[in-house]
Amino acid sequence: MNVFSAIIEALPYILEGTLVTILLVVGALSLGFCIGVPMAVGQVYAPMPIARLISLYVWFFRGVPVLLLLFLFYYGIFGLIGLEVSTIGASCLVLGMTSAAYQSQIFRGAILSLPAGQLKAGRALGMRDGQSIIHIILPQALRLSIPGWSNEYSILLKDSAMCFALGTPEIMARTHFVASRTYEHLPLYITAGLIYFAITFAGVSMLRRLERKVRIPGYNTSGM
Repeated sequence: MNVFSAIIEALPYILEGTLVTILLVVGALSLGFCIGVPMAVGQVYAPMPIARLISLYVWFFRGVPVLLLLFLFYYGIFGLIGLEVSTIGASCLVLGMTSAAYQSQIFRGAILSLPAGQLKAGRALGMRDGQSIIHIILPQALRLSIPGWSNEYSILLKDSAMCFALGTPEIMARTHFVASRTYEHLPLYITAGLIYFAITFAGVSMLRRLERKVRIPGYNTSGM
């Protein structure tokens, strides 16, 4: 089979996996954000026992390889708790929980970079600590976290390729399926790499636009 004809014939099939990959990344980033922000706040402001439990969660998910986590949860923990999910759902959940550990540290660093007196200033204005965190601390911290969040997006996109080990029909799984039948491994894997590069470039570009849009003139973010 001609190399170019193999790529052209396989491209629509591989591009279908692109939708699954984007779904995985967006879903995992969203789940990681929803879990990571409260965890970051807890590590900074919660009582010591809660902060230590959060640190244990972060230590576990940052210390265990993603591939092992996928197997551990899909073939073990999800079954033990009676949770029946598809390979796509399992991949999204595991990537999201893993991303939460990393995102929590991005947000925690952003919170700690803010002047410590802002919480006291909120109290002086009659605001409760929770109100000060939501209305004063987090808007600034989230703005400062965008560069780190952009980096997490790139890492998560690359980690999503490991989900093919569960049979998740994303880009890598579909490319491997076609390559194993056409024996055109090199051109097909190069094609998959270019697709990953395009998705990475598009996502990072959007996040950079968002960073420029929310940047406050004169507000220094160079240290983040």
